[in-house]
Amino acid sequence: MKEQKSKNAKEQKSKNAKERKSERAYRIIWIMGQADAVATNKQKSERVYNIDNHNIDNNLIGDSRKGNNQIDNEQIEIREGDYKRQNMLEEEIMRMPKKSDRIIINGELPLCGNISISGAKNAAVAVIPAALLVDGWCRIENVPQISDVEILKSIVSEMGAKVEVEDSNTLYIDASNIHSHVATYEMVKDLRASYYLLGALLGRLGSAEVYPPGGCDFGFRPIDQHIKGFEALGAVVTESDGIVVANASNLVGAIVYLDIVSVGATLNLMMAAVKAQGTTIIENAAKEPHVVDVANFLNAMGANIRGAGTDRIRIKGVEKLPGKASYTIIPDQIEAGTFMIAAAATGGDVCVRNIIPKHMESLGAKLTEMGLSVTFNGDWIRVKRERPLKSANIKTMPYPGFPTDLQPQVSALLTQADGTSTVTEGIWINRFKYIYELNKMGARIKVEGKKALIRGATPLEGARVDACDLRAGAAIVIAGMMAKGVTELTGVRFIERGYEDFVSKLNSLGADIRYDG
Repeated sequence: MKEQKSKNAKEQKSKNAKERKSERAYRIIWIMGQADAVATNKQKSERVYNIDNHNIDNNLIGDSRKGNNQIDNEQIEIREGDYKRQNMLEEEIMRMPKKSDRIIINGELPLCGNISISGAKNAAVAVIPAALLVDGWCRIENVPQISDVEILKSIVSEMGAKVEVEDSNTLYIDASNIHSHVATYEMVKDLRASYYLLGALLGRLGSAEVYPPGGCDFGFRPIDQHIKGFEALGAVVTESDGIVVANASNLVGAIVYLDIVSVGATLNLMMAAVKAQGTTIIENAAKEPHVVDVANFLNAMGANIRGAGTDRIRIKGVEKLPGKASYTIIPDQIEAGTFMIAAAATGGDVCVRNIIPKHMESLGAKLTEMGLSVTFNGDWIRVKRERPLKSANIKTMPYPGFPTDLQPQVSALLTQADGTSTVTEGIWINRFKYIYELNKMGARIKVEGKKALIRGATPLEGARVDACDLRAGAAIVIAGMMAKGVTELTGVRFIERGYEDFVSKLNSLGADIRYDG
């Protein structure tokens, strides 16, 4: 009898070890960003993957977007029980070198030519959590290849969703078997948009536990409006050390008035209310393009949302979101604006394509005020600098006002404008940390509370500088392209959170930027 128990224990131990090896190998597969073939439900006993220049989560095992980290183009078959091949795959990936976190910028080169804009980062990081609400599968197109998306893919996979990469910018997500309502610290530590998981999980499972977001640090992100809305829908919400736990046996529609215009609260409440009983009305809602995009995505999956893009959103709850549909994410308003500003800063002539002109009106108006030639035509905008820049006063505001995510970039540009410019930050309390880096390069900027006073035009000199967040990093790259000499920028990982192939796109326009190492 004892011998039989010992034998059973050994067999169970062996089985558990094999399962751990199998799970580890499949986790490696899931973080690959460009699998040429993905296993289907029919391939339960035999799964085949093509490996060729995959995107790998930069924080885990390196990044091959530039083609520097290559695995020979071969077909690797993974069969149940073939653990030797699984280990070989894992070891091969772990040997891939990590891309440098530093770039070298040679300045004083004008940007000229055409550039196509990728899918919107701010929309993608909300649409992917919203996909957890879908009872079937969904296909999401024009997804940007950025590190925030890679992190979210990993998170929803761990929660039970099936995530497949059809091509470099298309995701297939099936959340039919979602089982976890917890987003742990390890999951979200590098992701600023993790709070979107609250509304999605509460709406889908009736429970959500989400740890504080990571990502860029430009001030505390208050969540009181989110909690107020969840409680109005019938949820019980507790918060301790930033960890938010929400539970509801039955969500019921309500009228929610947001005390301040909040993109995050608007999106979270919209997701939580999609399957609630009755009708939910969000008053004083945010109008940002990505709010509209998430509403359109949910409607394409079977939701009933009206009024997105206005300050009053009406959500009639539905029992299920059947999905089984495709949706294309809008072009990135902020990436487009960054390239428009870069063209102006370098004295260039750039046509920014694949954009929605209406989203660019506030920036276009300011660039015109500064003396630039800005031409709108269909789905493209041309920015050309033909004369010295004029100073300007800018205040960031909710859409359709000037976007806070373009504040650092336009501040870098204003260092080259004649006279004194004023930039007032109307959204965040701590978004001027990058000013220290610009001043190291010769800028003359003084910060007074939420206001920056910029004296120009001031010649910039190359220096060793750091990116402290995503948009600050883009601003410093623009400053480096304007500066005389060489600029060494550390913290490229922040830029890669929100810009797809930023360096290669700039180089295609005539910039001289390379990764160091």
